[in-house]
Amino acid sequence: MVRSLESLRDLDYDSWQAVAYREGPPGQSVVLRVVGYPGKLRLDHPVSLQVLAGRREWQLDDITLANPVLATDGRDAAAEFALDPLLDDLSNNRPLRLALPGVFTELPIPPYVVGEWRSLQELPLS
Repeated sequence: MVRSLESLRDLDYDSWQAVAYREGPPGQSVVLRVVGYPGKLRLDHPVSLQVLAGRREWQLDDITLANPVLATDGRDAAAEFALDPLLDDLSNNRPLRLALPGVFTELPIPPYVVGEWRSLQELPLS
């Protein structure tokens, strides 16, 4: 597994973990896991993750229930999204803004994190 793990704050100053990871060889899908603090919120599934970059916008599919560990976790504090549609469409490490309806309205993603996410598609397993 290769991964990028970052703790980020939304515009309400709430903390979130953003974990992008790939299991298996280069070319396998990259997943983004967004984790809040248990007890502070409950995420209902499925809900698409909205990603904004300037005038561009993507809707990433919620794949949380496909992960047996998360599907049976009663805390409901994490969600997973298919990241490849976004990564395949990006040509540079531009800053992104994430929005998850009913959870947070804007979670800024700095360019260095976007660069880490993009590198996961081809990074060899360690």
